[in-house]
Amino acid sequence: MHELAYTARDTYAVSPGHILVIPKRHVASFFDLTQDEVAACIKLINEEKKRIEGEFNPDGYNIGVNVGLAAGQSIFHVHIHVIPRYKGDVENPQGGVRHVLPRNAHYTR
Repeated sequence: MHELAYTARDTYAVSPGHILVIPKRHVASFFDLTQDEVAACIKLINEEKKRIEGEFNPDGYNIGVNVGLAAGQSIFHVHIHVIPRYKGDVENPQGGVRHVLPRNAHYTR
């Protein structure tokens, strides 16, 4: 157990191994976390990645935080999603987190 943050499996997981990293102090916005809390969360993300690798062997990850209603935040206690990704889980993964605005998700170079 970490002093400043903990992890939990997402109740509505979007993929096998989807977890949440949650600071213990109640704040709504990621931007209100202290530097120590951010560091604790990053440490847990890395620890969970190792565990997820061993249990699920994903091909990639999305890591994200919703901040504010306009960004889709529905639980107003900071939580960081660590979402394992698997080849073929979507037809075209290009753009990754850019899909929060689907019309802007796909791009070419």
